[in-house]
Amino acid sequence: MDEEVCAPVKARRSGGRGARVALRSAPLEEGKRPVRAGLPGGQYAPLSEAAVLRIHQAALEALEVVGLANAPASGIEAMTRAGAVLGEDGRLRYPRALVEDMLAKAARGITLHGRDPRHDLHLEGTRVHYGTAGAAVHVVDLETLDYRESTAQDLHDAARIVHHLDNVHFFQRICVCRDVTDNFDMDINTLYGALAGTTKHVGTSFSDPSHVAGCFDLLHLVAGGEEAWRARPFVSNSNCFVVPPMKFAEESCITMEACIRAGMPVLLLSAGQAGATSPAPIAATIVQAVAECLAGVVYVNAIAPGHPAIFGTWPFVSDLRTGAMSGGSAEQALLTAGCAQMHRFYGLPGGAASGISDSKLPDMQAGWEQGITNVLAGLAGLNLCYEAVGMHASLLGFSFESLVLGDDLLGQALRCVRGIDVTEDSVSLEVMKEVCLGGAGHYLGSDQTLKLMQTEYIYPALGNRMSPKEWNEAGRPLLLDAAQKRVADLLAQAPSQIDPATDLAIRSRFNIHFR
Repeated sequence: MDEEVCAPVKARRSGGRGARVALRSAPLEEGKRPVRAGLPGGQYAPLSEAAVLRIHQAALEALEVVGLANAPASGIEAMTRAGAVLGEDGRLRYPRALVEDMLAKAARGITLHGRDPRHDLHLEGTRVHYGTAGAAVHVVDLETLDYRESTAQDLHDAARIVHHLDNVHFFQRICVCRDVTDNFDMDINTLYGALAGTTKHVGTSFSDPSHVAGCFDLLHLVAGGEEAWRARPFVSNSNCFVVPPMKFAEESCITMEACIRAGMPVLLLSAGQAGATSPAPIAATIVQAVAECLAGVVYVNAIAPGHPAIFGTWPFVSDLRTGAMSGGSAEQALLTAGCAQMHRFYGLPGGAASGISDSKLPDMQAGWEQGITNVLAGLAGLNLCYEAVGMHASLLGFSFESLVLGDDLLGQALRCVRGIDVTEDSVSLEVMKEVCLGGAGHYLGSDQTLKLMQTEYIYPALGNRMSPKEWNEAGRPLLLDAAQKRVADLLAQAPSQIDPATDLAIRSRFNIHFR
């Protein structure tokens, strides 16, 4: 019996570590990977059930008593027709029954499409997806440690890199095309730079309502016609429809209305800053963000009941010593997780900020800030974790190297979200009996270990797990050097995601600034 047990173990170990590494490197089918887009979170809940209800009631009271100012005439007409009340002070107020009616009409279980259906994002329940955002105005240059102005080429190259990062599930504008001086051209280059770089879902914004029609002309060219676009809208509008506290942003609202009519999903983005444009208490900041986004739900569904809209409670934290934004703080992590709970309470697809670093470089500070905020957002079941990778200096800077390092970090975060599989097989004692009662005395070569080494465990692409001896023998490789190499390798192999004929048609019509 002992020989029968031990002999297969010796045979399996004959390949040694190299065989295990080779097995680990073999690609897996999407459904067998240890992590993937849309894993269910929700294990973490910083708010009690009573606290969630209290925040909900406070938000409803804020909408009834305080209301929102500065709605455009078209928005006032739509929302008062639905039941909102326009006061003599010009503020729209929302009876509770109206909010509840519109919540009942609001879209749930929506899909944000990619141009490739493999990248579709199914937003329901606590399914978690990580992606970019941020609109940085600078790029971090690791060679000089300078912050240089971002360009259209930078945005396009970032999209090309994200296309090849398994754990970054969507691409929203990560930097501003500061080399494009005309605002319409900037909106066009932002949109097309993203689409030419990736077939994942893209988020964008428009700087002026008058630009929407031209940008949709471009979208219809890429989609192959308006009908094809409306069947699978692969871009969403990130819309700052409010200027906290409790005021509408008129031009953004008009843009939102145009996007709704054109069949584009919208992100209802409320981005107050605690202690500055929203109250200092974390709970009260959530109340204001929820109230503002509930007003957005009324707005959208008064125009087009059931239109796909994302509940974008996206408040930020201030360092109250200086008033500066602190996106990498523990308070930010709690704030985002609390917002995720409110999304779950309403049963609406939700998005918020996670992964921002206040550090100027991809260093240890960036690691702990991005790790804490992304893990808590995922564990809280946030559907869309925006700004999850690449962002530094509280969104002022963007780093290519941080993108690829962030892909590793998000893999680990997703593994935390997936949790521990407790099944009949996973707690069976049969393998333990085999190993301990006359076997090899370890599990290294067992069939169970080899079977699970890819499906139960995730391995970093760049993170270094060598022993000190191995590290010395390998020439003491540094993490940032590896990140720079991976950026270069990805850009060298990432072609345009637009066919040449369509690209030529677009470049002949629009002023495109990137290669």
